[in-house]
Amino acid sequence: MARSEARGCVLIGAPVQSGTGRLGCDMGPSAYRAAGLSESLRDLGLTVADAGNVAPAPFSSPPHPNRAIRNLAETAGWTLALTDAAFRHSEAALPIFLGGDHSLSAGTVAGMARRAEREGRPLFLLWLDAHADLHTLDSTTSGNLHGVPLAYLTGRPGFSGYFPPLEAALDPARICMFGLRSVDPAEREALGRGVRVHDMRDIDENGVVAPLRGFLREVAAADGLLHVSLDVDFLDPGIAPGVGTTVPGGATFREAHLIMELLHDSGLVRSLDLVELNPFLDERGRTALLMADLAASLLGRRILDKPTRSY
Repeated sequence: MARSEARGCVLIGAPVQSGTGRLGCDMGPSAYRAAGLSESLRDLGLTVADAGNVAPAPFSSPPHPNRAIRNLAETAGWTLALTDAAFRHSEAALPIFLGGDHSLSAGTVAGMARRAEREGRPLFLLWLDAHADLHTLDSTTSGNLHGVPLAYLTGRPGFSGYFPPLEAALDPARICMFGLRSVDPAEREALGRGVRVHDMRDIDENGVVAPLRGFLREVAAADGLLHVSLDVDFLDPGIAPGVGTTVPGGATFREAHLIMELLHDSGLVRSLDLVELNPFLDERGRTALLMADLAASLLGRRILDKPTRSY
């Protein structure tokens, strides 16, 4: 098994904002770089490369009957480009995708599913988010495509012709969601199809350690690849204000770091999304710095290694 700490890292900018109705997410990759993510990882003894920013590929999508949908062809183009980037870069390194809104995960996870299939191993997904993002193109009422990636990735109907063909659909039973606290009725039905859910009530009552370790044991037993998708709104907005979809009652500073530390201990992570950072809404880089710190915890920084920082 390839342990996460034994692989070099590659930073891949994904300045996607076509999936959200608010401008600013395209500045996310620059904010992570300014927050010193690369330097923090190098301080851990890791080899870090920066592949620059991905650009969307040309993709022609026909008009969709759901007139609420915006930027369909552009989002599909991002999906195509990021699928290719995830597959290529994951062969020899651990890719870290610097987003960008959460529609980017339609591409990053699809690329990692292709990588897992190439290696003859199953792909598992840890989804750290306030939202389920399980809307289909037909069910979305906002038209914001950052709410559809998991429906696309699990092969739900209605994406054919509008998004790139999915080479390997993700088994819902291999998805674990942490931190849900804002789920639409149309998504609730989809959650009953085998997705493992630990909402904030569950976390309040039972903590994060037992459910996460249980999921990680399953990944290890299957010799699986693990992709982690970390949305800023997984965190409580009191500590992470730089996001356009704030939902009160999110994960605390220590809960989030503990999850990252347990993921590092497992050695199972093969790829990481950092999504929905909107620097325009942030406070002096506070959210970007926290997300960069969480990535460093996932890659091996211990509590005793954490520097004192003045904000």
